[in-house]
Amino acid sequence: MMELKARDNLPLYPDANSTLRLTYGRILPYKPADGAEYAYYTTLKGVFQKEDPDNYEFVVPTKLKELYESKDFGDYAMENGEMPVCFITNTDNTGGNSGSPVFNNKGELIGTAFDRNWEGLTGDIAFQPVLQRAICVDIRYVLFIIEKFAGAKHLIEEMTIIR
Repeated sequence: MMELKARDNLPLYPDANSTLRLTYGRILPYKPADGAEYAYYTTLKGVFQKEDPDNYEFVVPTKLKELYESKDFGDYAMENGEMPVCFITNTDNTGGNSGSPVFNNKGELIGTAFDRNWEGLTGDIAFQPVLQRAICVDIRYVLFIIEKFAGAKHLIEEMTIIR
C-alpha cells in the first residue's frame, strides 16, 4: 500500500489506532447505483424492518419495542415524530475510527462514527467522495437509549444538552 500510494503521489494516512486524526465532510445521501438512492438518515422504524428473532445481531429487546409502539421518545424525536438512529457523512474514514466523535460546525457533538457503507470499503485504497460514507449513530438516539431504554436519566441530568 505504501509503495502504491508513493508511486501515485497520494497521501498515506497513519493507522487510526493510537493516532489523532481529523476529517471533515457533510451529511449527505448517496446513489450507489442507477435507480438506488439512500437517504442521509435512518430511524427506529428501520430497526424493526430489519428485526430477525433468529439472528442474535437483529433481535430487538422487548423494552425497545414498547418504547417504539408508545412513541415514547422524550425530547429526542425529529420534528416529524420519528426517532433518528443513524446518519451518513462523506468523510474519509478507515479502520480504527469506530467511536470517533462527530461534531457539527458549531463544535456540538451530534454523533459517533462506527462503520462505513459497503461501497466505501475501498476507502483504504482510494477515497471516493461520491460513494464513500461513514455511518454514524445519531447522538439523539444515544441519549434516548440512556434515558428511556436504560433508565439512566441521572446521567442525562449531569450533561449540558443543546436541543
